[in-house]
Amino acid sequence: MINSNTAPLGMAVTPHHLASESALAVLREGGNAIEAMVAAAATIAVVYPHMNSLGGDGFWLIVPPQGDPVAIDASGAAGSLATLDFYAGESRIPHRGPKAALTVAGTVGGWQEALAFSAELGGEQLPLPRLLADAIRYAADGIPVTASQEAATRSKYHELANLDEFARTYLPKGEIPHCGQRFCQPLLAETLIALSEEGLDSFYRGRLAECMAADMAKLGMPLTAQDLADYRPRRRTPLRLQHQKGEVFNLTPPTQGLVSLAILGLADRLALEGKDDGTTIHGIVEATKLAFGLRDRYITDPREMTQDPQALLEPGYLDELAKQIDGEHAAAWGQGKGPGDTVWMGVMDSSGLAVSFIQSIYHEFGSGVVLPNSGVLWQNRGASFSLDANHLLALAPGKQPFHTLNPAAARLYDGRTLVYGSMGGDGQPQTQAAVFIRHVVQGLPLQQAISNPRWLLGRTWGESSDSLKLERRFSAETIDYLRQRGHEVELLPDFSEAVGHAGAIVRHTNGMLEGAFDPRSNGSAAGF
Repeated sequence: MINSNTAPLGMAVTPHHLASESALAVLREGGNAIEAMVAAAATIAVVYPHMNSLGGDGFWLIVPPQGDPVAIDASGAAGSLATLDFYAGESRIPHRGPKAALTVAGTVGGWQEALAFSAELGGEQLPLPRLLADAIRYAADGIPVTASQEAATRSKYHELANLDEFARTYLPKGEIPHCGQRFCQPLLAETLIALSEEGLDSFYRGRLAECMAADMAKLGMPLTAQDLADYRPRRRTPLRLQHQKGEVFNLTPPTQGLVSLAILGLADRLALEGKDDGTTIHGIVEATKLAFGLRDRYITDPREMTQDPQALLEPGYLDELAKQIDGEHAAAWGQGKGPGDTVWMGVMDSSGLAVSFIQSIYHEFGSGVVLPNSGVLWQNRGASFSLDANHLLALAPGKQPFHTLNPAAARLYDGRTLVYGSMGGDGQPQTQAAVFIRHVVQGLPLQQAISNPRWLLGRTWGESSDSLKLERRFSAETIDYLRQRGHEVELLPDFSEAVGHAGAIVRHTNGMLEGAFDPRSNGSAAGF
């Protein structure tokens, strides 16, 4: 896939083509980019269940035609019962099961807050049942299993098959569903119908919330009805980076948006324009190590931050940090945070409104806990907490966990607007850097910037290696160049999900919208 798609009136890019079409249908009916994104988010929670769900978290970066961008932090905090004593005897928080399902799910609240902001922008709003209609139908009538879902189920079967509700939901007839098989989620369909009839707030304060809280108590999750009732998403002022090509925006802590912007800021000082793959990758990887250092030193619940993250993006600070990059030698570094399953999606409409959005359950299939009376799969984002009371990420009730999630956007000095992002834990900021630098700095066509081979510094699914992993499509010269500079290079398949599912949309100065999706996903760039 080397050619991007361009359209005059609307564009949606998602990692599953049915979600792209849900967004596009809303745009065609006069809905705006926010409404289209809610429709896409609901659909993808059904059709890509190993990557996200209603029981996960979300982050929004909304770029209006004029004025400052707005961020929505739709991530949940640790439950009131999630104390260190609750995990007594554990060396770390489990990644699967009820003890892994310890944070409130913010996704649905994020949809609600985004729609509230949409209403503030003015104009006629589409009814909620219309926005959820596709998701309801796909859950009730079934969707074809993707190769990605089959592979995720197969690779994690040994961790999840013993969870009864997971098995009933995601292992129909006790078997791993195969690619192309019809997959139905009737309980989830009923939940989506309830949300469409009773409102999104019912997920936290209503009949549905009461039903879920009762299931949580029976399962032994450290969450209560009051935890759900107390949840509110938060509007944030995004972080911003002054780059030679424009102003780049990303999310504040507890996300690693700082990492993504710091990588771009450091790379901006390496003069990568016109450079070959080897030089580009070495520079970005070395910038990534320094940015990960900032992450591990500072990022936590924003209420406990000891450092203003915006100050770490000031030109003088980045100038000094960039001096640590050696163009000839790879620096040693510690361990990454590991992988994460996520969906990034982008939508732009004809008014100039743009949305960069991420929705996630952390690991594939999250905690593996499916609430038996609602069919909602719950995230395991709280597994990123530490059980060391003195750790930066120490667990505490009501505390927000660290998030790898960070949707990005930019207003370029040449007049273009860009939204972009990727799934992939440690890989998210690295893939963002690859896409931005290739397209904006080096001038590569948008689709090629995403389709071309990528890399990942850090761990992939089930692997403890923190090597530099490259897709095999890189030239032998590039691979040798990196090895000669001290990088521990490992090779991935030609098109590997390990390097994420990226996507991007560009609004050109003539109003045309250009979208590109990742051939590593089941996605599309759909416009009209």
